[in-house]
Amino acid sequence: MSDHNPAPEHLLPLPSATFHILMAVADEDRHGYAIIQEIAARTDGALRLSAGTLYRSIQRMLEQELIVEVHERPAPELDDERRRYYRITKYGTAVARAEGRRLQGLVRLARASGFVPRSAS
Repeated sequence: MSDHNPAPEHLLPLPSATFHILMAVADEDRHGYAIIQEIAARTDGALRLSAGTLYRSIQRMLEQELIVEVHERPAPELDDERRRYYRITKYGTAVARAEGRRLQGLVRLARASGFVPRSAS
């Protein structure tokens, strides 16, 4: 996290696409199409990002230093050299965690209001 980044909470609430992209690159570097596929798989097809939404989001996320483009390739001989791979940064992780806490608090409020059933424990 560089000294010029705002506190993670200053970027909240995150756009849904941004949060999903951060989750998609949290465990491994991915290229754009793989990010789209991962998000669709994680949401059982409920969220399908268009290429335009993805790349606009990625551009903003690069500027905000939430992700970086990486030049290493998992298997260069099997990969298309035009693909760009993205990795979450420490700052991106901090922002995603802050968003997770924000959403957790929102669910707590929704539960207290009767909008979300209490889980059976």
